[in-house]
Amino acid sequence: MKKSTNLRRHAAARPLLLILALLVVGLSYSVVSPQRSSAETETTLQIEQGKDIYMTTCSSCHGLGGEGTTQGPTLIGVGAASVDFQMGTGRMPAARLEAQIPARKVNYTQEQIEAVAAFVDSMGAGPAIPEESQYSLDALNLSDDDKALAIARGGALFRANCSACHGIVGGGGAMPEGRYAPNLTKTAPVHIYEAVRTGPQQMPMFSKDVLTDESVSEIIAYLDAAESQPNYGGLTMGDAGPVAEGWWIFIIGIGGLSIVALWIARKGARAR
Repeated sequence: MKKSTNLRRHAAARPLLLILALLVVGLSYSVVSPQRSSAETETTLQIEQGKDIYMTTCSSCHGLGGEGTTQGPTLIGVGAASVDFQMGTGRMPAARLEAQIPARKVNYTQEQIEAVAAFVDSMGAGPAIPEESQYSLDALNLSDDDKALAIARGGALFRANCSACHGIVGGGGAMPEGRYAPNLTKTAPVHIYEAVRTGPQQMPMFSKDVLTDESVSEIIAYLDAAESQPNYGGLTMGDAGPVAEGWWIFIIGIGGLSIVALWIARKGARAR
């Protein structure tokens, strides 16, 4: 009888020892293993939130893994800045395929947009969402004279690199195949910076080797100064620039006066 009791105790001891060993190993690992910081935890939660939104609204066109489909390009390597521009201007998610997707009402909060941007960036790193100091001269605390010089440099850079499509002061313009360069006066500075760095749709991408952050901030300051200038000349005709506007003034103004002059001359000849 005593021998049977000892056998039962011996049989029960093995699973108890196994459970005890697992507890010791688990506690030891939790002590020795590096703890995740709160920043890492927040990033993980943000990526998970972005993934949920992406799977619901983006994956049908861009693929479950961002690999792209016939309906949308790959998102691997485009970076967080590209997502912030596309969703922050309402261009994405697109309602339908068009020659060019226009800016629309934004249907997502900035927190949701940044979450999707973090998830897309986790597929393959690209340009990051910029800090204000990267696109605003105000962060540099320049004097009035230095700021005026910076705006002048921005104007020269814009005319050399951007005005062929966007007009002399960013009013926009038509392009082939139903496309167009959008009006920049209604675009937020951060989105102008992101467009420069990511090259959305038909726009070329400018790296920091071509246009530094300082140069981009000067261009943005020029556009802001041009928009705030009072208009002393009446209708701007889309801010296409003095040459185009002068041409239409010549056609309509001088042409109209010529027609009136001919009409008066003919009427005077008949009166005789």
